[in-house]
Amino acid sequence: MGVRHINPEGLHRNATFSQAVVVEKPTKTIYIGGQDGVDANGKVVGSAAGEQVGRCSATSRPLWRARGRAWRTSCTGPFAVVECHSFDEGVAAFRQVWNPADPPPVITVHVVASLNPGFVVEIDAVAVV
Repeated sequence: MGVRHINPEGLHRNATFSQAVVVEKPTKTIYIGGQDGVDANGKVVGSAAGEQVGRCSATSRPLWRARGRAWRTSCTGPFAVVECHSFDEGVAAFRQVWNPADPPPVITVHVVASLNPGFVVEIDAVAVV
């Protein structure tokens, strides 16, 4: 599939993210809009970053499966985290759902003043399909 994760020597290495991802061949992509920590009825699940990242991950899986792809095709996953909430807790939850054998996506973390009421994280993604 023409997707290459780049983590050059001399740059920080982390199991949670890659430094860059290159898509080398013409390909289709899927853009997954901001996923929040809500259940199927739109009710907020949990009040901590870890709980909501776990829920965001669960709600994203069917979007990948609908395209017949695995999570490993994810290229980028920006996170928005409400200030004063533990991003480390969110990273720990992400690591529980990400297969460590797959190269992780690139991520950018935005600390924001607020999201919709009750939301403490929001994650969107771009994946090669």
